[in-house]
Parts: sequence; C-alpha cells; structure tokens
Amino acid sequence: MTGQPRRIHAIDVHAEGEPGRVLIGSHLHVRGATMAERLEYCEKHLDELRRLLLREPRGYPALCGALILPPADPAADFGLVVLEQGGFRPMSGSNLICAVTALVETGAVPVTEPVTELTVDTAVGLVRVRADIENGKATRVTFANVPAFAVALDHVLELPEYGLVPVDIVFGGQFYVQARAADLGVRLDPSAAKELTRAGSVLRTAAQQQFPVAHPVNPGIDEISLAMLHGPSPSPGISGRNTVVLPNGEVDLGDPSTWTGTLDRSPCGTGTSGRMAALHARGQLPLDSPFVHESIIGTTFTGTLLSETRIGPYEAVLPTISGRGWITAFSEYVLDDTDPFPYGYTLGDLWGEQTLEN
Repeated sequence: MTGQPRRIHAIDVHAEGEPGRVLIGSHLHVRGATMAERLEYCEKHLDELRRLLLREPRGYPALCGALILPPADPAADFGLVVLEQGGFRPMSGSNLICAVTALVETGAVPVTEPVTELTVDTAVGLVRVRADIENGKATRVTFANVPAFAVALDHVLELPEYGLVPVDIVFGGQFYVQARAADLGVRLDPSAAKELTRAGSVLRTAAQQQFPVAHPVNPGIDEISLAMLHGPSPSPGISGRNTVVLPNGEVDLGDPSTWTGTLDRSPCGTGTSGRMAALHARGQLPLDSPFVHESIIGTTFTGTLLSETRIGPYEAVLPTISGRGWITAFSEYVLDDTDPFPYGYTLGDLWGEQTLEN
C-alpha cells in the first residue's frame, strides 16, 4: 500500500520575463544558524527537491526558484535561498523580485500602500527592499543589493574554438564571468539564441577551470556560477543589452555537442550589479547614475550605484536594482511515491544531456 502523495505549494511569478517558482512553507526542512549554513544545508540535503521542481515534468530549462525561509537575522522579514538549474545560489535579483511580488500580493508579509519596506536575509548579507504598491499590486520592486565588486578586469581566457577572450570576473550576489558578445563573434539578438547559449556555456566552463574564486567574507561561495554576454543596445535610452547563459547540463570543453545552455529571460539583477561594479572600476559609471540594462527579450532592470565600500581586498560598490514581477499561477505540486521520476528528468531535445534517474 502506498503512502499519501507529498504536496508542495508554490506561487509562480515572472520578473521581467524570467520565471521563478516561489516556495513557501518549506522551512521545516532546512537547518542552520545562519543563512550561509542554510544554503550549505540545501546543497547537501535538498538537491532532490531542486531537481524535482525545476526539471521535467514539473519544470523546464529556463525555470528558477526561490525558497522562502525564516530569517536567521532578526532584523530581516524572511530568508531567501535561490534554486537554479546549476544548483542552490546565495542571491538572485530576478528571484528576489519574484519572491517579494508573491509575498506582498498574497499578504504573506505586512503590506502598506503606497510603499512597503522589507529586509531579506541571504547567505551574502541583508538586502533592503522597497515595493511600490497600488491596490495591493507590487508595481515595482527595488532592492539594495549586497556589495558588488570586480575581481579581475580584462583577464584573458583561452576558449576552444573562440580563442583568447578578455573577460571580467565579478561578484554581484553570485560570481560571474562577463564578456563582450562581439569578442566571441555572436550577436545579442533573440535570433542568435543558440549561438549565444553555445558561447556562454564554453565561457562559463573555461572560467571555472582557469580562474578560481572565493568570496572574502563567505569562502564557501567559491564558484563562477554564470556567464554574461553584453554589448550595446539598439534601443534609445538603454545603457546596454545582455544575456546570461544558465547551465542545462554538464559541459565538456573537448566535446562541442555538450556546449549548450539556456538564456536568462530577464536583464539579470546580480549580473547587472556585477556589470555596474566593473564599469565603475573602469571609471565609466559614476555613483547615482541610472544604468538601464536590457534583456534579450527587451525588458529592463534599472540599476544605480549608491556608494563605495570595501569587501576584503576588493574595492566594492553598493548597487540598487529595480524591476517588476507578475504572478502567473498558484500551484500545488505532487510527488506520489510510485512516480518513476522523483528527481525529475531531462531529455537532449531541450536539455544539454539526458537524465532518467529514478
């Protein structure tokens, strides 16, 4: 006789196009005195949950998630751990916007109009949030991100097929490798999506192999998670265009058939924070100057650098990011113990590799 199916409640939201699955009420599964410890707990013990919700048949390659937890810091309103296809992450701008939108519009946090202020506890520090509210709707979410900094500017990586490419290694809540799309011979256009994912997957993997990183305050954050390709925008009034390439399978630099990925649909909040930090380090973006960053589908986040600070050996900046989110579904996901795919599955038609584990 089988047991009762397990049920997981979620609110699906998109932030300027990027889908995020907001998980509420899952805090009993997570242990740790700090958010950094809770992130580590998720990495060690909850990867099955991440795969269940982000892979097929419940998910798909572009989907991310936000796990809402009680805050470890009493100054915060809630804690946040991010689920991405590549693993659990300490921070994500689009997922934070999804989380705040979901919590505000369902009344899960105290809401006041026209402005609700919240504090979010993350593994890399407290994030202050301002939600503009109109008739119960979060019309815009602005957050003061954790310190962003450039680790290296114009560092040259050697990429198979693409040659020597100058890159920036930056932190904006996650570690990124960022490069000009033109330096890899690709266009920042939706019609070039396959070429962009191919180039970005090689860029990220080469950076992981050739440039070790570790956050100076939280050394457990020690991986270049994502690659951003950036360049000018054809639209007036836009500071730049970018796309971030998310992993959708293991990449072998010796096997071009594995050079696959998925494009972030949003302008990417932590990536934009890192991009602004690199521009500021070059003297190209002053404080208090709006930076409008465009996604591959034409949506925008607006960033501003508020002040300078220091994180360990790095000169850093304090960025704000502003964007919008929309609830798309209220869902209850079910796992029956007879389901042959309790960790989800992937197929090579959409994903980088096939996994049919059970």
